[in-house]
Amino acid sequence: MLRWMGKFKALIMLGIVTLVLTACGKENLTALDPKGYGAEKSMDLMILSTVIMAAVFIVVMLIFTVVIIRFRRKKGQEDFIPKQVEGNHTLEIVWTAIPIILVFILAVPTVMSVFDLADEADASSSINIEVTGNQYWWHFDYAGEEIQTSQDLYIPVNEKVYLDINSTDVIHSFWVPTISGKMDANPENTNTMFIEAYEEGVYWGKCAEFCGPSHSLMDFKIVVVSQEEYDQWVEDMQNVDPEVQVEDAVAQEGQELFEANNCMGCHAIGSSPVAVGPNLTNFANRTTLAGVEDLTKENIVSWLLDPEAMKPGNKMTGNYPELTEDEAGSIAEYLMQLSHSDITPESASN
Repeated sequence: MLRWMGKFKALIMLGIVTLVLTACGKENLTALDPKGYGAEKSMDLMILSTVIMAAVFIVVMLIFTVVIIRFRRKKGQEDFIPKQVEGNHTLEIVWTAIPIILVFILAVPTVMSVFDLADEADASSSINIEVTGNQYWWHFDYAGEEIQTSQDLYIPVNEKVYLDINSTDVIHSFWVPTISGKMDANPENTNTMFIEAYEEGVYWGKCAEFCGPSHSLMDFKIVVVSQEEYDQWVEDMQNVDPEVQVEDAVAQEGQELFEANNCMGCHAIGSSPVAVGPNLTNFANRTTLAGVEDLTKENIVSWLLDPEAMKPGNKMTGNYPELTEDEAGSIAEYLMQLSHSDITPESASN
């Protein structure tokens, strides 16, 4: 009895812990609250499959319960052998046909959704962005706009945006669960998908394919703004002058150190393409550093002094001259000045 009570208590505790953990997570990082066309399609399919599974479970349990009660062994019938039904063609046809029908009910809308989400008919008249996965960050190149950004992808609300997704190293997977489904980023070919967000705001994205020691830290954001704000953001980004000198004295020193240490060999400010490190054009407008840490001067200094401690396996470690804490502080001050637009994730969240 005591052993049974102990197992019962453990089961209750497991249920409580499971219930508590279901509340963990980030805002706008869930497929269960769709705010985009692709996520809505996925949610409809999840509901359909859940209804089918629940219906099958209920029917099976009802039949199971009836059989247990009605055909249980009764007193005085210990040697009774019930009627055997093996070889019953009707039963065999029924329990073969029903699963096939259920599979078709689920498969048809699934296949239709797959083709719908792969439709590129509107690509020529829509915004097109090349998305490149790198260990462990994302780069965005706006086709025809001469705009290069990293980590934060800006799009207008209620507009189809086509993404041409690839990778420079290993296989990644582009996933913004609140807006759309997943799409692999492969080094040997380009996959295309479109996203369409229904509400303004900031939506978190993840890499959904294990790609190395910092796979879980390969976060990014999609910033959804109004069409007017998007147009303003595009204009601001197109007018960025990477040669402009900052006014603050400490930031000026940081800019000189940034250039003297050849940081521009791996990073870019403006529309110049770069193949090694993230574009820093709107660095100060971001809310996170390296995708996961809060964007503060202290965190930037920590990153510059030891990026490996923050993001293991990154390609920046050991590829630039060693900095003193004061030098790192000056460069951090300069980076915090790189804000070229009033359209930011914070303004989109308000």
